[in-house]
Amino acid sequence: MSNTITDTNFKFPGQKSLYKGKVRAVYNINDEELVMVATDRLSAFDVVMPKGIPYKGQILNQIATKMMAATEDLVPNWLTATPDPNVAVGYLCEPFKVEMVIRGYMSGHAAREYKAGKRMLCGVAMPEGMKENDAFPEPIITPATKAEMGDHDEDISREDILKKGIVSEEDYVVLEDYTRKLFQRGTEIAASRGLILVDTKYEFGKTKDGKIVLIDEIHTPDSSRYFYAEGYQERQDKGEAQKQLSKEFVRQWLIANNFQGLEGQNLPEMSDEYIQSVSERYIELYENITGETFIKADVSNIEERIEANVLAYLK
Repeated sequence: MSNTITDTNFKFPGQKSLYKGKVRAVYNINDEELVMVATDRLSAFDVVMPKGIPYKGQILNQIATKMMAATEDLVPNWLTATPDPNVAVGYLCEPFKVEMVIRGYMSGHAAREYKAGKRMLCGVAMPEGMKENDAFPEPIITPATKAEMGDHDEDISREDILKKGIVSEEDYVVLEDYTRKLFQRGTEIAASRGLILVDTKYEFGKTKDGKIVLIDEIHTPDSSRYFYAEGYQERQDKGEAQKQLSKEFVRQWLIANNFQGLEGQNLPEMSDEYIQSVSERYIELYENITGETFIKADVSNIEERIEANVLAYLK
């Protein structure tokens, strides 16, 4: 599909380096600011799918931008400008090498671990007698180490993070505090849209002057899992699957096609029809999460559009 952007190799004035993550390309400008381009790449089980999803980058970027604006009174963030629907610009930060995952419900990875008989996740106890998608008595923080592209993020406990010196205790206390505050606000925003924020992850970095700020994305369908609130309890009582707004539907499709990112497994072929359906689901996610109609950007030549907008901003 030519109306997607899956890779970028721009050369911006003052560009010092380019880092490519699973979904975003990050351009360092003069060691002062970062230009982050959200591509239409789709990753699941830490594997990047071969085809892009139309409008996915725009959707992720715009949700993250709106959610940063809705939480900046609680937690400072890196963002300074959005010169293009797919682009965020902000302060150059040194990222912490952990993702702060917080879970209000036992779903996804936590449920898979629980089914396997484990009752500890990242050093945190999970109560006996829980069913998949039950709420935890209170949200639990289950950090993960940040993997390079192509590698898997791995669970890690608070104790190990401090013991290995990945984050200092002083900083980690701030990360935990910010994580809980953001999750509380995210939960309130979701509830106002008839949604439940099930779990999510936050990433943080330090600015040059040592300030800890929220970076990357926040409360998007790639970093978070949402349920529809209506009928949630009924479905739990009947042991039915929850209606989800997240990337989980892609993971489930992959699992059904015998793929979980494990060695020796082959990626199933994604037809154009399936890709179109994923794009439509992402638009549905956007509209439900933000409560606003999604306005499609001009995708006749995405690369030219992004380049022109970023160059105009940098001038």
